[in-house]
Amino acid sequence: MKKMFCLTRIAIGATTFFSTFLLVFSSFFFTNNVWKAVFLGFVQGFTEWLPISSSGHLVIIQHFINVKMPLSFDVALHVGTLSSVFWFFRKDIAKIFSRLIKLDFKSYEGKLACYVIWGTLPLLIIGFVFHDFVAKLFTNLFVVGISLLITGAMLYPVKFTNNEKLLDGKKAFLIGLAQSVALIPGISRSGFTLSVGCRLGLNRETAFKFSFLMAIPAIIASSIFEFLTQTPSEMDLVVTGIGMVVASVVGYLSIKVFNKIMLKNRLNLFAYYCFIVGFVTLVFNFI
Repeated sequence: MKKMFCLTRIAIGATTFFSTFLLVFSSFFFTNNVWKAVFLGFVQGFTEWLPISSSGHLVIIQHFINVKMPLSFDVALHVGTLSSVFWFFRKDIAKIFSRLIKLDFKSYEGKLACYVIWGTLPLLIIGFVFHDFVAKLFTNLFVVGISLLITGAMLYPVKFTNNEKLLDGKKAFLIGLAQSVALIPGISRSGFTLSVGCRLGLNRETAFKFSFLMAIPAIIASSIFEFLTQTPSEMDLVVTGIGMVVASVVGYLSIKVFNKIMLKNRLNLFAYYCFIVGFVTLVFNFI
């Protein structure tokens, strides 16, 4: 109880500091595109892989301050965070590509590639059909608050799971459905896929790896779709490069931290964070 109280105080303190920073320093900090790039790159890299919903934090930030950058910059940030996944899982990805080149679908890596593709299909279909509906949710602070609470509720029970079942097509598809739910801002993609994977019987290491490998085609597809359906805009290449590098470095560090926390079975720490931020978001929504 004492430990939970301390964690709650830390979460409240961090949330209060973050909110105060945004409100007090926004007029100074975000008047320069370079600082905008650094800040947004940091937020993207920090929240994209941790189970706290990057899209939810984006909505919260835009609610308090008007920080908007061109579409090309947003795509560049996703490329940056995507590169961090490629680097972290470079050995696994190399093995998968080697098996695909040999058309070896009976090996573990070959089957894993098929499961990643199979698990990505629900997102492609649901994302295409409900794109306009989901887009409207990105201006709704109430939806974000509720979704963060739901994310916390999904994360907390993971600490009680400890199974060793093998990944198969059915599990991959169900985890893919969980990834589709994360189209809603405030629902964490990594949080939902990890939680569902563990509840289906996968051990934490397998669930973690599959969740991140499945993010690769998902992010590529969503970035291409957004790029093709929206009007391209010009952006300073230096500023874009800075944001992309920051997102990549911070994203890699976030994955490393997340991996250690996950393997130590401390995912409940993120649940506490989502509960606090979700509650605070709802309070601000009704003020």
